Amino acid sequence: MYQRQFAGIFARTHPNSLYFCAMVGIVNHGTGNLHSIQRKLHLINVEHCIVGCPEDIEYCDRLILPGVGHFGEAMQSLKEKKLISALHHFVMVQNKPILGICLGMQLMTSFSEEGNTEGLGWVNTKIVRFNPTNFSTFKVPHIGWNSVVAENSKLLDNLEKEFYFVHSYYSEIPKEKELVLHFTTYEKRFVSGFEKKNIFGVQYHPEKSHDQGLEVLRKFVFHV
Repeated sequence: MYQRQFAGIFARTHPNSLYFCAMVGIVNHGTGNLHSIQRKLHLINVEHCIVGCPEDIEYCDRLILPGVGHFGEAMQSLKEKKLISALHHFVMVQNKPILGICLGMQLMTSFSEEGNTEGLGWVNTKIVRFNPTNFSTFKVPHIGWNSVVAENSKLLDNLEKEFYFVHSYYSEIPKEKELVLHFTTYEKRFVSGFEKKNIFGVQYHPEKSHDQGLEVLRKFVFHV
């Protein structure tokens, strides 16, 4: 085993080991659940690093954009870290795979009502707040296990599975409706996942969703 250092980050490398040779970067925008994702990547033997500046992205083959927190604050953090341009180059020019989780998925869209803030703009839709008619039954935020129905998805088999959610906002159906591949119902049906070429977004938390969550991460790393 040896270590290589870049931009102040040590990434473990295991030559001739069972570890996947590609580097998966976890983008640190200050509000993500980094440690839970790191633990899950360890479980499936994936080499990874924390990305905190543009230079770090150069060493990555795939990125995970996590998220727990406020849309506007996360976008501001990405700007302050000068990560937005590097992310655009990685995703839109190099066409390398990226997975957005919860807030990370929302950041991929054009606009959010949370902070009235523009997003990264990779998926043409906007993020809106839940507004249930039955508040006693459908509380906001939406917290807990719920079913995800996948259609023609690279991340999920075309089966209904349970995943863990924590969110108050959700994606409207994108202008390109064929991008919507995961649906969930919480009083009404909402978009719980989209896939656009190398761009993958899930509203649920794979890192908190046991075996089915591990399978989503495994497919993202090894099969897309």
